[in-house]
Amino acid sequence: MAMRSAASVALRGLRRFSSKTSISGSTRASINQEPSSDLLVSDIAGTYGRTFRERMTNYMATLDINSQIGSCMPLSAMRIGTMIHNIEMNPGQGGKLVRAAGTCAKILKEPTSRYCLVRLPSGTEKLIDSRCRATIGQVSNPSHGTKKLRKAGQSRWLGRRPVVRGVAMNPVDHPHGGGEGRSKSSGSFGKGSRTPWGKPTKSGYKTGPLKRKK
Repeated sequence: MAMRSAASVALRGLRRFSSKTSISGSTRASINQEPSSDLLVSDIAGTYGRTFRERMTNYMATLDINSQIGSCMPLSAMRIGTMIHNIEMNPGQGGKLVRAAGTCAKILKEPTSRYCLVRLPSGTEKLIDSRCRATIGQVSNPSHGTKKLRKAGQSRWLGRRPVVRGVAMNPVDHPHGGGEGRSKSSGSFGKGSRTPWGKPTKSGYKTGPLKRKK
């Protein structure tokens, strides 16, 4: 309420000042208030009848898209070769892809009216709806993965808990557990390496469901 009242007072003062001030030539000025916000917008029309707002809009339309780093817009408004991040999967869903530190994706083809071809950091090329929004630029801190942890406590500070080996467990807790010393039947010999649920971890064994859920 305080900001709205201050804006209304400033608007009355500017209108009073503009009524007392004479503008020479064929230039006219008007001060309006945006209905959806408390911003004051001045429209200054010159000799050619084009307002200041129109000139700025046309100027921004001709700017290089890569110079607008940090801007969020639909993929249909971007050009080929633009580096983007925080991409939506569905329109209005919110950013889901390319959000890790130092990552970015690239638009490979000029966006069409329906889909946009994007190369993800993993190298996968994906067709995304052109109505989905994304942020221009690369996520900061690209050297995040190169930092060395000086002690185990720093890993704990990041929320990572210790991982207990299967051979150090009891037979009731893991297929590798138990035995006097390190049993060969639970390691590389015999049954081979297995998950805590008894499924093989090597040789390309498929651990997922056989049929895709509809």
